[in-house]
Amino acid sequence: MAHARIRQRIKSSMQSGRAHEGQWILEYEPAEAKRADPLTGWAGSGDTREQVQLGFATLDAAKAYAEKHGLAYHVTVGQVERPLKIQTYSDNFKGPDLF
Repeated sequence: MAHARIRQRIKSSMQSGRAHEGQWILEYEPAEAKRADPLTGWAGSGDTREQVQLGFATLDAAKAYAEKHGLAYHVTVGQVERPLKIQTYSDNFKGPDLF
């Protein structure tokens, strides 16, 4: 039986927008350990399912897919969203408040 991980997509540090941020991703767990290639030294394995990522709009849809296809899965919770700190450009040059 194949094992899968379901996680929520989070925004990377290189993104400014929030597109696809709430989606859920189903990824297969590695079936075999990675080994070094004798010629290049790169780590790799013969398991091609590790390259597959399936996107779903809701957690329930991802769970339904895993159950329909007989995948053992576990859900990992993503990061908690931090509140935005609103400041203006002039706030960068403010001195300490004296009064």
